[in-house]
Amino acid sequence: MARKLVLQGTQHNGVTLKPHRPQDALLYDMALPLRATFYPLGFAVDILTNDPDVLLAAHESFGHRRLRRGDTALQIRVGVSETGGLGCPPEPTRREYNHLYSLTADTENHAVLDLKTCTSFVWLNRSSVRNRLYLRYNFLEKVVYLLLGASVVTDVHAACVSMRKKGILLCGDSGAGKSTLAYACARAGWTYTSDDTSYLINDSAIPRVIGHSHRLRFRPAAKDLFPELTKYEMTPRMEGKPSLEIPTSELPVLSTAAEARVHSIVYLNRGQSALSRLVSLPNGTATERTRNELFSAGEIRAKHEKILEILSSVPTFELQYRDLDHAIDQLGLLVQST
Repeated sequence: MARKLVLQGTQHNGVTLKPHRPQDALLYDMALPLRATFYPLGFAVDILTNDPDVLLAAHESFGHRRLRRGDTALQIRVGVSETGGLGCPPEPTRREYNHLYSLTADTENHAVLDLKTCTSFVWLNRSSVRNRLYLRYNFLEKVVYLLLGASVVTDVHAACVSMRKKGILLCGDSGAGKSTLAYACARAGWTYTSDDTSYLINDSAIPRVIGHSHRLRFRPAAKDLFPELTKYEMTPRMEGKPSLEIPTSELPVLSTAAEARVHSIVYLNRGQSALSRLVSLPNGTATERTRNELFSAGEIRAKHEKILEILSSVPTFELQYRDLDHAIDQLGLLVQST
């Protein structure tokens, strides 16, 4: 029997068949009918997708901010396929060449970004979207803050607290106690801005930072220091680190501010000595150290390194301490003297 040939684009049983095009396999024109605007760090970001769960996850990550700061035209496109099982994909591998950046978990879960033009696209399957924390930490927040970091802010590995409108950046290696001391200060009446990462505003003539003042993230050991944390469950965190993520509204934090002016920079040196003291560091120390901590390359890194020069003239210290109360006292004396 001869095979019946059906020409695509012609009528077949009363239905017009769509012509097959090789480029259809690229899904380049996939419809993304759902759209919402969010304000991470106060900057407008549009998220376009075909899956409502993506917008729910975005609301969890960015829905706390309503203040609009300046003009941005960032669009994040997230296409979701119906493939994927129940298991969670692996943590994405990150790669960068100059201003090109990729996040790749597997063949069905990955993102590509051009940090120069702030163009991006995220491809995910249902297994990624079903795991809300995985989606937020590994794709949505990563992509949004990478694009903001390439355009309007420069991230610094530091907590930030203020007293009398004088902001102090608390710096140090991972595990130095930045989040712990920032929270201890907030419990003692200081104004809380950020616990681990602060963002320098690129176009500010003076050093000003924005932080995630709506929440705190702790390591598990913080439960031993602060009894009010014991009722909270651990959650997975970026890079797989277990943590507690708690809204500041649920904690004894009386004052928060999304933005702070940086008057001092303090590097934490937590040791066994009962003596707490501040030791002055040479000018330019903060700029040199924060440059070494930059997680960027090529043109974007060169841009960040230049912006970090604004920290060169900020008074910088090392805080040697063991006891949190004594550390807070030293920071209070620093505020009084500047």
